[in-house]
Amino acid sequence: MRRIHRILTPLVAAIVLAACTGTDPSPSDSQAPAVSTPPTAEASLGASAGASAGAASLEPIPSDELGEFSCDLPVVEDPTVAIANITDLRYATHPDYDRVVFEFEQGTPELTLDRATPPFTHDASGEPVPVDGDSFLRLTMRGGTRQTDENTSSFDGPTDFDPDLPALIDLVQGGDFERQSTWYLGLASEACVRVLLLDGPPRLVIDVEHP
Repeated sequence: MRRIHRILTPLVAAIVLAACTGTDPSPSDSQAPAVSTPPTAEASLGASAGASAGAASLEPIPSDELGEFSCDLPVVEDPTVAIANITDLRYATHPDYDRVVFEFEQGTPELTLDRATPPFTHDASGEPVPVDGDSFLRLTMRGGTRQTDENTSSFDGPTDFDPDLPALIDLVQGGDFERQSTWYLGLASEACVRVLLLDGPPRLVIDVEHP
């Protein structure tokens, strides 16, 4: 089912951005540190390693106003640009959900988030891609890539994570081939999700509801 999620208005996007940049001192976003790869001086989704969280410039939007979780998959989003280079990948846990954030340089790509069943194989080589978990999500980003026009990589961080969070157990890249990338989310159990697209910088946010 094609479900287009509206881009948040600038005001709401700014508020959500405050909740996602680590400056939010509220209990809902300060439960656990986030992981940012590679580490930066800016906190992301909580107090990131090496970053000091200050007072929020905007009151963070409550989690219950971010939208409802949905078990109705796939979720499909239209692109805002033809090519969106991945520049960062972060994850963190919150009281009711785990969050994954893909950050891009130009805009957000066409994407599909759907349930998946192993075995999984690498997009280019066909080699097995092991993913831990009891339930799985596949994120396909057409035009969402680490490959640049200069034949360099826009993101040199890891492509295999072991978050071991309440809902998110594993996070593995299944390939980045011909400007299309695939990522697998290994979950503790089948879960509902919430997808957000944010501006300044362009980001894809995937919230996975806790069991």
